[in-house]
Amino acid sequence: MIIGTTMRNKIRNTPLLGPTITSSVRAARRNLFPGSLNYWEHRYSSGGDSGAGSQDALARFKAEVLNSFIAENDVTSVIEFGCGDGRQLELAEYPRYLGLDVSPTGLDLAHARFSDDRTKSFLLYEPRHFFDSAEFIRADLTLSLDVIYHLIEDEIYELHLSHLFAASTRFVALYTSDDSELNAPTGHSAPHVRHRPVTHDVARRFPHWRLRKKTRNRYPYTENAQVATSFADFFIYEHARRTGDQSTH
Repeated sequence: MIIGTTMRNKIRNTPLLGPTITSSVRAARRNLFPGSLNYWEHRYSSGGDSGAGSQDALARFKAEVLNSFIAENDVTSVIEFGCGDGRQLELAEYPRYLGLDVSPTGLDLAHARFSDDRTKSFLLYEPRHFFDSAEFIRADLTLSLDVIYHLIEDEIYELHLSHLFAASTRFVALYTSDDSELNAPTGHSAPHVRHRPVTHDVARRFPHWRLRKKTRNRYPYTENAQVATSFADFFIYEHARRTGDQSTH
């Protein structure tokens, strides 16, 4: 059932009724949802892809932002946590790249796209069993593109952020929503989507990183749009030692 924004807001703001419906719907979804890792493996293995965000205008927008940033800041290495099937990567201009993903099938698809490209490597990523105390996995820039709002479980979300910031020597680029209020209190949102207050969480957990740049989406989310839109924006962080402990926006 799809319910419009006005009706969802009325339900959310109704005393007792709104919170009760929200809690019940989310509990039902948790019981039915197979988990973030299983969801994506099933999606790719059953013929699905990385979604509308990795195609057409949205993909070109993301590539434009990242390719420009990499060129302007002399970035020589990139690690992406959640590379998916590699479709977005086809538009990228990365000097040296490592793609990590939780789906073996997704990685197979990505590797097939770039099997002759000596600048790209791919590894299976299992967040709960990712240990890099020796700091082998490091890059100038780490990426999380259209991933965070698909991480339903708190543990996986927390690990994802930890690994992203630990693996970067200079910059972290997040392309995500940043408002938990986007979580609808009804059945409108897909069960594999959960919005979070990302910039708040990053500020709390990683105080030595500063938000260097926010780039708003060229195609912001609009209900019933005729073209693909997104609720994600770019948030690019830089370590404070490189900024002189000054935040830039």
